[in-house]
Amino acid sequence: MTDMTEQNRTDSPGSEREAPQSRKPGVTKRGGGDPATRGRTTIADGVVEKIAGLAARDVLGVHAMGSGLSRTFGAVRDRVPGGSKSVSRGVKAEVGELQTALDLEIVVEYGVSIADVAHAVRENVIAAVERMTGLEVVEVNIAVSDVKLPEEEDEEPEARLQ
Repeated sequence: MTDMTEQNRTDSPGSEREAPQSRKPGVTKRGGGDPATRGRTTIADGVVEKIAGLAARDVLGVHAMGSGLSRTFGAVRDRVPGGSKSVSRGVKAEVGELQTALDLEIVVEYGVSIADVAHAVRENVIAAVERMTGLEVVEVNIAVSDVKLPEEEDEEPEARLQ
């Protein structure tokens, strides 16, 4: 025990011998730094477009997404066996490393306030995209391409997209 006490007295803070570090059992530190900062995550434009498309369709007053031509082609494509409905129809995203900008083309129901629907779509899309991707949404441009009149027949059942 005397040898151990003598050794402790001769060890100074600048000596080569280091004090034992406390380690958590089973945790090995490798590579250094926070694991969340080791690597890069990229998000494709199509991912953001799908999130935005679904979020926009959830807003009351939005009848459909896309222009008349894209909805017509989409309706044909949806009827082809093995085809799937395009949830990103009417949505264009430009995705950077930290930010994204979106352009949406919508058809609104007759009788609703277009300004209110556009405001609600913008809020819902921004909340969904930012929550799911972590990207900052810098702008959401909305183009209202048509109004669905009550007596018009549906080209396709938009409500059954899921």
